[in-house]
Amino acid sequence: MTAAVQPLRAATERPDSTGDADTSALDAIGSLARETLGERVTGELRALLVAGRLAPGEKLSLRRVAEALGVSMMPVREAVSRLAADGALEVLPGRAVRVPVLSLAQFRELTRLRLVVEGFAAEEAARQATPADIERIEAFDAAFRQAASADPPDSAAAVAANRDLHFALYEAAAMPSLIEMIERLWLKAGPILNLDMRHEPRRLEGGSAMQAHARLLEAVRRRNAPAARAALEDDIAAAAAHIAETGQLRA
Repeated sequence: MTAAVQPLRAATERPDSTGDADTSALDAIGSLARETLGERVTGELRALLVAGRLAPGEKLSLRRVAEALGVSMMPVREAVSRLAADGALEVLPGRAVRVPVLSLAQFRELTRLRLVVEGFAAEEAARQATPADIERIEAFDAAFRQAASADPPDSAAAVAANRDLHFALYEAAAMPSLIEMIERLWLKAGPILNLDMRHEPRRLEGGSAMQAHARLLEAVRRRNAPAARAALEDDIAAAAAHIAETGQLRA
């Protein structure tokens, strides 16, 4: 921080510089710091949503978020505004904030988008994955199997490994803009997808997800893009069909 600030001061503290110019430069530094802090809080909340650590309908205490992250209320409010604009959080009357509860129609639309976007990512991953990429996917698959096969199943570890496996696959496509699109979809889908997996640990034992992951990994190893897409689509569709039948979505 010191090294970055000193050159700026040197540039502004010329013999003919005014106090107003120096104040303006300091104000700019302050604004940048606040923006960076707001982005950090946004990133933390995004990670919780994508990972399903926040459940649909759960209310957030902005004060508790600020205390947990050691920041003031301002960057927390900035983060909530950004996430509300993305539809990942909603602000209720009285400024209460909660994770949205999707309607059945919204969830079905989201599922259709995921099939298109994430299916494409699976195809590209099968074409572009490096040996290191495949090793990462294999490691997360092994972690998922271990968690799902435990007695009783470790649903929290399975949820984390499932998320990591999917994003390791998508990152193997080497398309950063595509990852951004998928993250936006998971901001909305993550809470309900992972709530289902946490509350139904019996589905993990030899379930459709484990089978789809095995097919997906084999397709990536063989560079078989259509097979990778089919396995990924089956994984998404099976989970979506189960959730739609549970009554956890609004009519």
